[in-house]
Amino acid sequence: MRRRTVTAGSLEEILQATEPAPAAAPEPAAAPAPAAAPRREEHGLRTEFEFELPRGYVDEAGTVHRHGAMRLATARDELRPQIDLRVKENPAYLSVVLLSQVITRIGTITDVHAGVVERMYATDVAFLQDFYRRVNSEGHTRAAVTCPHCEGGFEVDLSGGRLGES
Repeated sequence: MRRRTVTAGSLEEILQATEPAPAAAPEPAAAPAPAAAPRREEHGLRTEFEFELPRGYVDEAGTVHRHGAMRLATARDELRPQIDLRVKENPAYLSVVLLSQVITRIGTITDVHAGVVERMYATDVAFLQDFYRRVNSEGHTRAAVTCPHCEGGFEVDLSGGRLGES
């Protein structure tokens, strides 16, 4: 038996080719309704999480951006990097591409792309990788910690302020 391999150019083309046909359009309304802002939460599900970077991203102007937001990842977010040539050449680049897709803003920067993540400090990237894992696997940003002095256990919220601040 002979196998035939067919490839599409990108994940977008595959998704468009397999997308179901849209339902029949309803009669046009007399006046279009104003566009509503996209909802961040549906049915009580929290879909976006705030964070504060340990060091901060320094932009071209020298401004430090520490506060940001990350949304929950979709299956598409996890699949898209698999066809990225940069990831195929260097599998370690997967986290850069993945983070650039789910980070919605860092400070005043809303166009977060792979180049922005590449220019972050390694400690911030490690923080974001752990943050991604927590919000997408565990569904929250809390972490159990132990005090090194009294060995008492408590929880901290990784998305909040600095340790020791209230």
